Parts: sequence; C-alpha cells; structure tokens
Amino acid sequence: MALVIKKREIVEDNWQVVRAAEDGALPEASALPAGKVLVPLALWQAHRDALVASRGKDELGVWLAPDSEPADIAGDFDKVALIGVDFPVFRDGRGFSIGRLLRERFGYKGELRAIGDVLRDQLRFHERCGFDSFAVRADKDINDALNAFTEFTVQYQGAFDEPSPLFRRRAALAAQAVAQAAAQQGAAA
Repeated sequence: MALVIKKREIVEDNWQVVRAAEDGALPEASALPAGKVLVPLALWQAHRDALVASRGKDELGVWLAPDSEPADIAGDFDKVALIGVDFPVFRDGRGFSIGRLLRERFGYKGELRAIGDVLRDQLRFHERCGFDSFAVRADKDINDALNAFTEFTVQYQGAFDEPSPLFRRRAALAAQAVAQAAAQQGAAA
C-alpha cells in the first residue's frame, strides 16, 4: 500500500486517485474502484448526487487541477472527506493559491492533500498554505521528505499557519516586554 504524510506523520494511503483517460474521458461513476476515491472536479460536478448516494462522505474526495476554481467545491465541503490539489509539475505553483483560498476564503477545515509532483523541497510551503496531507511522488523517499518540516525554525512571511510576519511578531514581543517591565516597576514602587 502507498504511503502519505498526514499531519507530519507517515501513514498508509487508503485513497485511490481517479484520473481521466489519455483521451481526456472521465470514467463513469458506476465504474469507479471500490474503497475511498479521490475524483476529479469535473467528475464530481457531473455525478455529485450519484457519488454521494453510492459512497457516502467517508469514501469520497475531490481533487482540483491547477486551473480549477476553488469556489466550485466550496458548497460541497460537507459531502467529502478530503480535497486534493494536483501539482502536475514541480514548477506549477497555482495549487498553493488554491490551498490558501480553500482554507482562508472558503473556510475548509477538512483534510487538504497535495497530489501529483509533490517533492520534499516544497512540503513546508504546502503546509504554510494550509495543506496537511502530502502524497509525495512515488520515486522519492518519504522518510527523507519528513525532514522538510524541521529544516527552518523561523518563517519571515505571514501565511496560513502564522498570519503575522516576523517583524510584527518581534514588535509584539518587545511591546510585551516593555509592558511587563513597567508593571514590575510600578509594583516595586
């Protein structure tokens, strides 16, 4: 069975990613494999009611392509257990924006998985944009990929995981220290 990183731990992947055929044709909803499936947004939109009726939320997920509109799935968060975002090639970063939009604008709270060409070099950036699950490319060492989360201890920019940039966090700590010193002087007087 394949492995994924979920919340910084390696776990078995119970999900099967369903992709279109070489000619772009989507499989029929009735022809999907048994078990948990992560279907493309187009298949979801065409067969949503049938998929929900036959599978239920716990066995259903939807993945978005880099050119998908996150708003198209926003009304269906309660019908799926997982949303995936496809990164077809390493250099295509549109999925980072999709992740942030799902979390920040649309308030998605469920599992958000990066799929496709997911490499160690970008795992921490995925996490900072709201992803909590990562299907690392099969030819890469998933155990080595875990190191990506601890290589840097300080983040300068604000992001989903820490909205305040470093200069604001430092200013808040300095103001807090000044206030504590003033309170201590006042208590001593």
